[in-house]
Amino acid sequence: MANVSSTNPIEKLREKLPFPLKRLADIAYNYWWSWTGDRLSLFRNIDPQMWHESKHNPVAVLQSTSYVRLTQLANDPVYIKRVKALAEQFDRYMTETDTWANRVAPKITYKNPVAYFCAEFGIHESLPIYSGGLGILAGDHLKSASDLGVPLVGVGLLYRQGYFHQTLNRHGWQEEHYDDNPFEEMPIELLKDDRGEPITVSLEIRQRTVKVQVWLARIGRVKLYLLDTDREDNDPIDRWLTGHLYGGNQDTRIAQEVVLGIGGVKALTAVGIKPSVYHMNEGHAAFCTLEIAREEIQRTGKSFYDVEESVRESCVFTTHTPVPAGHDAFSPDLMDSYFAHYWPQLGLERDQFLALGARRLGDPWEPFGMTVLALRMCRAANGVSKLHGEVSRKMWNILYPDKSENKVPIGHITNGVHARTWTAPLIADLFCEYLGEDWSTRAADAKMWAKVDEIPDAEIWWRHQTLKERLIAHTRSRIKASRVRREEDPDFIEIADSLLDPNVLTIGFARRFSLYKRGYLLLLDPQRALKIFGNPERPVQIIFAGKSHPADEQGKRVIQRLMEWCKHPAIRDRVAFIENYDIYTAQKLVQGVDVWLNNPRRPLEASGTSGQKVCFNGGINCSVLDGWWCEGYIADAKGKGTNGWAIGEDAHTSDQELQDRIDSESLYRLLEEEIVPLYYNQDKDGVPHGWVKMMKESIKTNSPAFNTDRMIADYVTQIYAPQSAATIEPILASASA
Repeated sequence: MANVSSTNPIEKLREKLPFPLKRLADIAYNYWWSWTGDRLSLFRNIDPQMWHESKHNPVAVLQSTSYVRLTQLANDPVYIKRVKALAEQFDRYMTETDTWANRVAPKITYKNPVAYFCAEFGIHESLPIYSGGLGILAGDHLKSASDLGVPLVGVGLLYRQGYFHQTLNRHGWQEEHYDDNPFEEMPIELLKDDRGEPITVSLEIRQRTVKVQVWLARIGRVKLYLLDTDREDNDPIDRWLTGHLYGGNQDTRIAQEVVLGIGGVKALTAVGIKPSVYHMNEGHAAFCTLEIAREEIQRTGKSFYDVEESVRESCVFTTHTPVPAGHDAFSPDLMDSYFAHYWPQLGLERDQFLALGARRLGDPWEPFGMTVLALRMCRAANGVSKLHGEVSRKMWNILYPDKSENKVPIGHITNGVHARTWTAPLIADLFCEYLGEDWSTRAADAKMWAKVDEIPDAEIWWRHQTLKERLIAHTRSRIKASRVRREEDPDFIEIADSLLDPNVLTIGFARRFSLYKRGYLLLLDPQRALKIFGNPERPVQIIFAGKSHPADEQGKRVIQRLMEWCKHPAIRDRVAFIENYDIYTAQKLVQGVDVWLNNPRRPLEASGTSGQKVCFNGGINCSVLDGWWCEGYIADAKGKGTNGWAIGEDAHTSDQELQDRIDSESLYRLLEEEIVPLYYNQDKDGVPHGWVKMMKESIKTNSPAFNTDRMIADYVTQIYAPQSAATIEPILASASA
């Protein structure tokens, strides 16, 4: 085991800080602060401007703040007490041993933890190594694992430039820009040995030796190891292997997946970790199964087929993609160039090796599928919603010719969200008052959520309206800055200050602009849409956000069409598109909208989690019955939704154009006949009691089911340690707020 050097950035930062503030260094270097009460103002108050410019990065703020300012804070008794209280709370959290996981699954230990591999992690906007839903889900997975005390480590890649920054030109066309991430100013640490040298592992990629160094991000009690090839002793081409997330061609993709899978296993070995379970979140990390086998073969001298079963017993897999084309697969020629040196180390011939990733055996041109490899080499596999489990069993039935479709060994664990990250402080304060101070530790407790009915309508409504005002202020600021950058007409820039209205029904639509997500559906009948959004008596407004993959021309055209709509003279104060969607904007949206719109083409939404975030804040979903909403939506005896709305209901056709017309007609009808009338039916004080009733239904029916505490508990009892399933134990998180 490598001895990690005692000289680390936390100690260096601590040395700079005056004595009363030294504990801020420990807190700043652990992302626990990002889901903990009082954390924002504590760091923001040091230097509000730097807090904003650094994407709310406490390390950058502390590093850049003058000693004069730090000494001013160190002489403020109120501020000192806040630091002391937060440090004591942090210490209690980090040292707690009587956790839910320790009671339920004591066989999972920090010596032999679960290793969770993923290509992206959305922890916080100050660590931009994520692009969308997969990464946000992975980040929430780590946070709840920490809160429940699950011994778990994450393994990912540290991207020098991450995903792209999005700007839209004057024609509404997406343009991509890349900036280097300042790793030395971020809440991460480059791991070093006892000689002060970076801990590295070596890989053979493209017939060259590539050195990979390891960074550490602390996520509460969870450690996230991030792999980085940007070293001076690597070939310039190889330094860019961890340059961009989802960038480059197939050659870059396979190289990144070698770094993640094979390099990830080597890195864990280098830091002295021997996982009891390897969890691959999507197929990007499936090569890790090969390296686990190679290490076992090297250790025991056994053959691949002798160790295959033991490898399978230690590996589990979650698939997120409901269409075959979305799963990574590489040509035999590309596999030759990357693995010709490797399969002899497994004691395999080329045909035997390629068969591990082949859907159809015996075809010399069959691509090597990463999902196929994962399914063959894992003891358990799951989709991320009930419907996605069904779709996955049908899709991969070909790998199990002796089983009927319903017997294909792919189950499901429906995704959730980390309540403590996504619930607005203003709503969390309301929950503390009416559900109990410990509400955030009992996110999976349906009986607790039933108390939402006790909240006075006016009380939850004014808080919701206040959050909407904040969202609109954020939107105006971002839109105006974009118009200034584009050098738009001065009048068009100026009216951004009055864009949107807090008293108007507000819809949010934010996601990756892939064609199947149908960002255009609302505009399918432009005249009808104009009639709804431009209604002078009961208007509707909408805020869009999201990126299209750089290579997705169709997705870019959808964004361009929406930007044109934003300029329509009849509704230009009712429609907005926020550029460069990130976690910070996502929080403002899910906490401030009245309605969350989601209209993918069925059954292509594996789960989706953005709508779940809305529920914790009193927002209401209007969605196609796909992914998680199939399980979340509740209708009364007359088929009318009680906690949200279903677009298109169960009308299905293989004709995509016809399906679009059916679903758009359903959406227009819902807006005209149900959503708009319900919202504007307000009493003399402006409180829409019928609407608030549905807000409460949304909260109390969805919150206990669609949170990552429940999700992690399912992974522990069904996947990681299924023998623990017999233990009945309430799902309780550690108090972090």
